[in-house]
Amino acid sequence: MAQRPWGVRELVATGVAWLAGLALLQCCERLPMAAEYALLVLAFLLFLLLHRRHWLALAAAVAVLAFTQAGLRAELRMKPELHPAWEGRDLVLGGRIDSLPIAVTGQGGAPGWRFEFAVDSVGATGTALPPEVPRRLMLLAYDSAPITAGERWRFTARLKRAHGLANPGGFDVELWLFEQGLRASGVVRTAERLQAAPWWSLDAARQRLRTAIRERVADPGMAGVLAALSLGDQNAITHSDWNLFRDTGVSHLLSVSGSHVVLLGWLASALVAPLWRRSRWLCLRMPAPTAARWLGVAVAFVYALFSGWGVPAQRTVIMLAAVAALRSLGLRWPWPLMLLAAAVIVTAADPWALMQPGFWLSFGAVGLLMAAGGEHADGWRARCKAALRTQAIATIGLAPLSLICFAQLSVVGLLANLVAIPLISFVITPLALLGGLFTPLWALAAVLMQALMAWLKLLIAWPAAVWWLPAAPLWSQALALLGAVLIALRLPWRLRAAGLLMTLPLLWPAVPRPPDGEFELLAPDIGQGNAVLVRTRGHALLFDTGPVYAPGSDAGERVLLPLLRRLGVHRLDMLMLSHRDGDHVGGAATLMQALSVGELRSSLEPGHPLLGVGLPVQRCEAGQTWTWDGVRFDVLHPTLAHYGGGFRSNDLSCVLRITAASGRRALLAGDLEAEQERQLVKREADLHAEVLLVPHHGSKTSSSAELLAAVAPSVGVVQAGYRSRFGHPAPPVLARYQAAGIAVVASPACGAWRWQSATLESSCERELRQRYWLDRSPVISGLDGPLVEEAPTAEAELAF
Repeated sequence: MAQRPWGVRELVATGVAWLAGLALLQCCERLPMAAEYALLVLAFLLFLLLHRRHWLALAAAVAVLAFTQAGLRAELRMKPELHPAWEGRDLVLGGRIDSLPIAVTGQGGAPGWRFEFAVDSVGATGTALPPEVPRRLMLLAYDSAPITAGERWRFTARLKRAHGLANPGGFDVELWLFEQGLRASGVVRTAERLQAAPWWSLDAARQRLRTAIRERVADPGMAGVLAALSLGDQNAITHSDWNLFRDTGVSHLLSVSGSHVVLLGWLASALVAPLWRRSRWLCLRMPAPTAARWLGVAVAFVYALFSGWGVPAQRTVIMLAAVAALRSLGLRWPWPLMLLAAAVIVTAADPWALMQPGFWLSFGAVGLLMAAGGEHADGWRARCKAALRTQAIATIGLAPLSLICFAQLSVVGLLANLVAIPLISFVITPLALLGGLFTPLWALAAVLMQALMAWLKLLIAWPAAVWWLPAAPLWSQALALLGAVLIALRLPWRLRAAGLLMTLPLLWPAVPRPPDGEFELLAPDIGQGNAVLVRTRGHALLFDTGPVYAPGSDAGERVLLPLLRRLGVHRLDMLMLSHRDGDHVGGAATLMQALSVGELRSSLEPGHPLLGVGLPVQRCEAGQTWTWDGVRFDVLHPTLAHYGGGFRSNDLSCVLRITAASGRRALLAGDLEAEQERQLVKREADLHAEVLLVPHHGSKTSSSAELLAAVAPSVGVVQAGYRSRFGHPAPPVLARYQAAGIAVVASPACGAWRWQSATLESSCERELRQRYWLDRSPVISGLDGPLVEEAPTAEAELAF
């Protein structure tokens, strides 16, 4: 019997099965082993044999194929891996600068460069087994000579495995590095240029153009924007400008995103089609629509390649090529099937595209616009109305998805995009590109961009211009996405109103809180520093605010502020800064500017800049006590005599004890050192606590035997950097805790640590979200490794 040809049902089933197989792999804690791969191959063959009996068997075979091939490609991407024994040791590496170098400023203001490095040789190490080094690295070079893309260098560098901070809802640095094929990072110690970039190097040409923009555009901020639009160099945009673009909902326009690639391809097609029709000879060999379609794809490809071949641009070029191929084959599929086919082709090229918000935003936007449809508009009024409707559909329809991906919603986004989309897409971006041929056009583009930014600043000054919402449960996210579709479609208003109601659980989620008389303690993963959030039923206290990573980048902005917003904490009833050291107060200024803070309590000296921000200020003194929601807070150190006594800042650390109604306690000790610990033990008769924030991150100068005996905690929490150059926690201190029978939880291995006084339950973020790309190497303390605690900014992932 002849087999029935494939219909829409079979095509949809196989397409969905492919995406489901990829999604299943991204949820796995580890990749399959050899025996499991063999079983997958057998399952694929079995389903393939059964596909003639039922169409679902073929869908199952496709799902198994997607899972298996993506797993094998992940294996290849993850190897070779840097062995933990080679972390923090000098290695001589030869290779090529594989990206545009990005100017960075390190701690202390040291200028440097961050760049990707393709390794092709590893120098002798004097060992029997030479180290295996990943093929591509991310390196930092401080106080170095100028570095140009495409050049060949020999570096002596100290490497560390791909390891980032792990916090609830935080940016997954390790996933980002994995997607980029960067399996280790490091710091350059010595450098030698071996060979200049060849004349045909595309990256070198891009860098020359970036330099020309910076030389001819007086405003550095505007120069960065033009470099981002023409070259895809989002890192050239200043951090303050990125915040403005993000909060007004236009950040997707400030990267070489899908919209820019599509626009350029469309313009090329529109120009080619009428010219092609003028030649009879050309039309006989290829129809004008087909030629225009493929030349548009070619122009889009060249633009995406010159702009750095970023992931959003790659995805768009593949999508355009897929649609062009389907049209050329004469397949007049319905738009949902066309969109599904494009998604399958995109994920076949990049299996990890499913993990990127831009993938869902881009396909979601196209799907909503196609589903909503539109009538042909004649006249400028009708066209303006159609454009307004299109923008409203995209803004409202994608709002739930934006909230799920980024936990924020720009209320002024519709007004901002009405001006920004046509101005950036049709005027500023073409001027930025044509400026390479006629440089005065860059000055005109900069003036127009300054006018646009003035409009955006006016909008962001409105009250409640940006909504920050706490994380919502999965069921409410799915319900809101369905509601957004109902709102966008041409349906009766009753159904649209029902869609609006379906979004309410996402917009107003129930925020879990501790019961009366109990508290929750959360120690975020912030690198080398301290920051602990204590929440009761109706109050929140933050003990320290972590370090400054680099000028303009601190733990307050990178970790604590997103974390607090995700938890639904919009006000801190008290901010307690234990002492003046930078790894404890680094994020304080950012938090006090972004959040409402009821009171600042600290041991800071009079005249410290943080005391002059206009908040109620009180000095930490032993004997201070207060109660929130049945939970008692006691300040145990320093005493009044310590102030003015010539003590070091560590010795003045505020020590806070939190006691639940059940009697369970936590003790936060700052950077208190051994002598003051002994004095504290003498003053306080009962120091017992279930949880101890390990003093001074586990330094040799703290955690005295007397303190451990008096507190007798069940667990000690160490907040320190991965492979801390300070050697925290020190091996002798760890041995002391082990001898006392105290479990030690360290943030590099655990990530954010959460503890509930009501149930004594605790959890590590790395255990809650185990994925195959996360680093699981044993964390070794006391070795001098590169301090690269944060990855490059990911604001460009907002791009469609």
